[in-house]
Amino acid sequence: MAEVILICGKICSGKTAYAKSLIKGRRAVLLSVDEITVALFGTDAGEGHDSIVEKTQKYLFQKSLEIISAGIDVVFDWGFWTRDDRQEAMQFFTERKISVEWHYINAPDDLLLDNLNKRNREIEAGQTQFYYFDNELARRFWNMFEVPTKDEINVWINPSTPLNQVSGEEQVKS
Repeated sequence: MAEVILICGKICSGKTAYAKSLIKGRRAVLLSVDEITVALFGTDAGEGHDSIVEKTQKYLFQKSLEIISAGIDVVFDWGFWTRDDRQEAMQFFTERKISVEWHYINAPDDLLLDNLNKRNREIEAGQTQFYYFDNELARRFWNMFEVPTKDEINVWINPSTPLNQVSGEEQVKS
């Protein structure tokens, strides 16, 4: 049976870089809400953003079933910021008798800020297309994040290197 990995973490914790490292060398598909919403609506979906994200998530959950049934691993790259988000994902797969593995990126605040500033510079230089967050907005979103408990997570990652340098991570399997 195909493996399902759900990645949990704050904005700029390194989720996307980590997800990309997971799919290298394996038969896997990366499913990212940000990738789809930015591709379709740009970085400013306005007041409809939350609705667009919710619809995209539902679509990706359904699409994952098709991918899984083809025997291909699926890696979900979106934050799963709240316990409710994580429980909803868990219920979706459990009801379908699909086991999942949760990975949490527990990035320290200084690394989050370094990654945020690097990403914002790349956005300003036109080198990448992501959502721009100033420090104040990012901190508000970071404060909304509900840190998972150890019983929710299979792999706890404590990054020690900047974004896109995943080789220096310490992983702890629960």
